[in-house]
Amino acid sequence: MNRVAVVGMGAISPIGNDIKSIIESLKGGKVGIDFISKITMQSPIKLAAEVKNYNPEDSIPKKEAKRMDLFCQYALSAAIEAVNNSGLDIESINKKRFGVIIGSGVGGMNTFENEVVSLYEKGKLSPLFIPMLIGNIAAGNVAIHFGAKGICTDIVTACASSAHSIGEAYRSIKHGYSDIILAGGAEACVTNSTIAGFNALKALSRSDNPRRSSIPFDKERDGFVLGEGAGILVLENYEMAKVRGANILAEVVGYGANCDAYHMTAPSPDGEGAAECMLQAIEEANLSPKDIDYINAHGTSTQLNDAAETLAIKQTFKDHAASLFVSSTKSMTGHLLGAAGALEAIASIVAIGQGFVPPTMGYSVPDADCDLNYVPNQAVYTDIKYALSNSLGFGGHNASLCFKKVEE
Repeated sequence: MNRVAVVGMGAISPIGNDIKSIIESLKGGKVGIDFISKITMQSPIKLAAEVKNYNPEDSIPKKEAKRMDLFCQYALSAAIEAVNNSGLDIESINKKRFGVIIGSGVGGMNTFENEVVSLYEKGKLSPLFIPMLIGNIAAGNVAIHFGAKGICTDIVTACASSAHSIGEAYRSIKHGYSDIILAGGAEACVTNSTIAGFNALKALSRSDNPRRSSIPFDKERDGFVLGEGAGILVLENYEMAKVRGANILAEVVGYGANCDAYHMTAPSPDGEGAAECMLQAIEEANLSPKDIDYINAHGTSTQLNDAAETLAIKQTFKDHAASLFVSSTKSMTGHLLGAAGALEAIASIVAIGQGFVPPTMGYSVPDADCDLNYVPNQAVYTDIKYALSNSLGFGGHNASLCFKKVEE
């Protein structure tokens, strides 16, 4: 079996459009939530975590960018940053063992809305309607840009999409099918129909206070705040990375994937699926639960998720649960749906590398059902050797990734 290194990262997010600015935002507890600017309809939902000051042409040739939906632009910009940070010489690697796995929960929603309006108002659609809409096109366009001819796929498991993408990329390298994979997720979902749809589900916070809207584990939480962006990791065969002198940011050592098989939108209230998923990741890493120092929780700020995830952590870690640092960076970034797991994996890797635990911002009112150490409102500086990142998606999809500090 091969070891798997993280050698590069890139991101577009509500708290920064590159890794350097995201690190500073995580340390400083910057909240990227504000009043929505990207929808035109009247809505009781006032807040979102939008990407700010993004210009695709800063990283993507203009002709390429014009043929992509916004979610795909985010993905390619993040992938370009990740590859640049990795030190890879793309022209010298074996392109047939160079893959791309990028997930998206809803794909090209901006294209979908704009073109359906065009169809009903003008009776026509763009010839690029389908190629810009389909969820797999982010992976496809990233592969085309870099000439990656290995595995190229799109995993769609709702809010667990990008975590599963990273996990499956890890397994592909671990078992010898690939040498290098760009893995993560992208989402550009702050649109009229997406806001309206999640509002109809009563899933979104109706707060008009950006600092008290995405408040995971707080008793007054009333729903998640929609976010957008992309996160991409460069995963590489560990020994190959060492030989070329790569800056190894962390090692991926475990991955759990299972299903609650309980409900379309609600997590199993007993936490059993999430607990088993975390245990899978820990066991693949040849660890015991007490070895884990930090969990980047799924932590959506919904009543059901946060209580069930807390229970799952207690089931998995037992007495050690009280000693864990647990935080939800969705308190800063909002919920990026299919891109959430990738951005949270990046936050976990940054936490390991920089020696701090990102805070859960906005936390104020304790909940008896959520009684762990959620690192309220201020980062804690401490050594982290092992971190888990949890992602739980509609349909009962669970993913857990385990990262290890590089000590060589």
